[in-house]
This record gives sequence, structure tokens and C-alpha cells, in this order.
Amino acid sequence: MLKILTSECLYGGRVVRYDGGEVPETHPTYLKWKEEGRLIPICPEVFGGLPTPRPDSQRQGDKVTACTGVDVTAEYTKGAVEAVRLAKENDVAFCIMKQDSPSCGSKFIYDGTFTDTKVPGQGLAVEMLRDAGFKVFAEEDIEEAAAYLETLL
Repeated sequence: MLKILTSECLYGGRVVRYDGGEVPETHPTYLKWKEEGRLIPICPEVFGGLPTPRPDSQRQGDKVTACTGVDVTAEYTKGAVEAVRLAKENDVAFCIMKQDSPSCGSKFIYDGTFTDTKVPGQGLAVEMLRDAGFKVFAEEDIEEAAAYLETLL
């Protein structure tokens, strides 16, 4: 069975989001994949050693900074490396990651000014996953991801 790496906050079951909130994905296709055991959840931020909850962080260039001013690039990098390792280890077909995240955003991220301004960009984990050859979809692209999966079966 082809596997799919996914942001753990979308997968649900364990609170990992920076704000302690939940955003489980409810798309029927995603839930079917979850039931089939196809999804491999990861939170790069938690895998990088950050707690839940944690200060909001944003990516600007090659750095990730918390709203407190603390540079958390090392933790984000460690988690991104783990995401790539997990994707390779499980030979995933593609990834579905949480949009806007400094780790998992695949189309847009916040601009690093903490003013709720989004810019085209990608999170650190998504950048490393793509650099390693993995296709990455956002959670709003599940239909497109499902069509892509069909081409691989």
C-alpha cells in the first residue's frame, strides 16, 4: 500500500499545534486514507524538540523566529530532517501538509512580521521534502492528491 506523509495536526488524535488547538482534516478521502492505515503523521516542530503549546513562529528567509524573538531555526531544521527521514523510510507516495505553517506550508507562509500577512512560500519541512524529491499537497488539495494517487496505483 502506498503511504502518505501528513502533518500530525491534520491527522488528529494528539495535540501538537503551537496554540494547543486542533485542526483535524475531515475530507472523506483523507478519512478513508486514515482508516486504511495509509497516513504517516508527523509534526516537524514537535520532532524538532519544541513543546506544545509553544510561541507562534514564522519563517523569514532561512530563519525561523518565535514571536518572543528567539531563533528556533535549529529546532525547525531538526524536525524537517526527521520529516524527510520518515518519508524515505516509509517510501511515501506524496505528502499532505498544513498550509501556512513555518514547517508545513506548501503555498503560503506568514511573512515573519507577526502581522498576519501571508506571502507565497513554503515551510522548512516542505522545502526539504521537495528538495528530496517528494510531491507535497496542501490540505485543500486533497482531490488533486487523490487523482495523483490514482496515477500511481
